Amino acid sequence: MLSSFGLDTSHTDFAIDSMPIVVAGSRRSSRAKAASELCNKGYCASKGLYYYGMKLHVLAQCNARSASTPAIMTTSKASEYDLNVAGQMLGDVRNIRVFADKAYKSKRWEQQMLAENNVKIVTPIKLSKGQEKLLYFDRLFSSAVSRVRQPIESLFNWLQEKTNIQKASKVRSAAGLTAFIFARIACACFWFDS
Repeated sequence: MLSSFGLDTSHTDFAIDSMPIVVAGSRRSSRAKAASELCNKGYCASKGLYYYGMKLHVLAQCNARSASTPAIMTTSKASEYDLNVAGQMLGDVRNIRVFADKAYKSKRWEQQMLAENNVKIVTPIKLSKGQEKLLYFDRLFSSAVSRVRQPIESLFNWLQEKTNIQKASKVRSAAGLTAFIFARIACACFWFDS
């Protein structure tokens, strides 16, 4: 399926992650009602932010010495569990390796994706209950996973820098929010090809 996107089929390493699209920040997140068909209150752990809005989910091909190439993008409500969305995004994908953060850690899902789709999910190692510090080799492995995932974080930073996609506070309707997101993605595609 991914070959139809014009990606380099010799590279089978991909990264998956999500970024918040904030319609209302922390102070107004409990009272916000704009575009309620698409939005709700959620939490972004990496930013330590409660917000009302959506998430943009991206599966991107990892490229050596260049930016990640987006392969699949979708949106969800802010509170949607990343693992659920990833399952939908990867449903028809085969024969790749996906690097993800700890939010995507699920032994059952990892086994299912490997058995059914030949998709290897690679995530950092979590601390066990009561464990204060990872073992040396576990820390090395987790650092390596983070280094492979870094280009998708750079892609999100670049997308935010070029389009300000995360700040949708002036949007009031579902149609307006959809137009806001996809217009910014279209603009980013124009810059990406330039």
